[in-house]
Amino acid sequence: MTEGKAWTIRDLLKVTSDYLKHKDIEAPRLSAEVLLAHLLSVDRVQLYLRFDQPLKEEELAKYRALIKRRLNREPMQYITGSQEFWSLDFSVNPSVLIPRPETELLIETALTLYREGRIPNTDGPEVLDLCTGSGALAVALAREIPEATVWASDLSEDALVVAGDNAARHGVEDRVTFMAGDLCRPALARNLAFDLILSNPPYIRSGAFEHLSPEVGVYEPRSALDGGRDGMDYIASILRTAPDCLHPGGWILVEMDPDQTSEALRLIESTGQYGEWERVKDYSQRYRMVMARKKQAGR
Repeated sequence: MTEGKAWTIRDLLKVTSDYLKHKDIEAPRLSAEVLLAHLLSVDRVQLYLRFDQPLKEEELAKYRALIKRRLNREPMQYITGSQEFWSLDFSVNPSVLIPRPETELLIETALTLYREGRIPNTDGPEVLDLCTGSGALAVALAREIPEATVWASDLSEDALVVAGDNAARHGVEDRVTFMAGDLCRPALARNLAFDLILSNPPYIRSGAFEHLSPEVGVYEPRSALDGGRDGMDYIASILRTAPDCLHPGGWILVEMDPDQTSEALRLIESTGQYGEWERVKDYSQRYRMVMARKKQAGR
């Protein structure tokens, strides 16, 4: 972007997307459009309707700063401060993991269990979201099941601030209670029991971080990603302790790497506390989630 030149939106997007492509930035045109739309506080469609609009020098300077951040491989979501999940817009910052589309499988499965009457209490279900991060799972479920009371825990106080803001943004702050602490411990301390527990815990192997893209390995919070030597530390802890705060017949749903699902099923069986279990494929036809049901009385 040459200083002093009169830049229209059309010219700016063309030059910027070419430059980002040359720098091997993923989805260069989309990146150029999203950042400019964010700067101008319009949606991307409006950019095309204003193609011939010239930009002020102040706007160009701010846009250059945004592009520089992207060239440093900072995730788009942290630059714009938002990410869509379950057709809802969530605030995100570097204290929380960026919600991924595949995590919506947890919501889909939870809603299926609820609507088919397969959880202990369908009139007013009690739901727990472990490792809530931005609160995306807790907020989405509270929106989808107005009768539900939702609890959510996270070790990070900073993450809980973001999650609380997202609950307020989507009008469910009165039905989602956030708890600071490790996994099920805050719930157990309150003697709570749930019909449904779901979690997207840290599950990346500690040794894999050097192979991750900078967007993930450098910018996203390692505490929300690092699952220990084999990536199973949090998964194993959740599957072992979940029955202690599940009603009989209640379900636990956990997202993980496809390569971890077989070990997770073996772990579930070894506890002797679950009556049924299975793993579920995502839209890429890869096993992405394990679900298990606590044994019911007399079974």
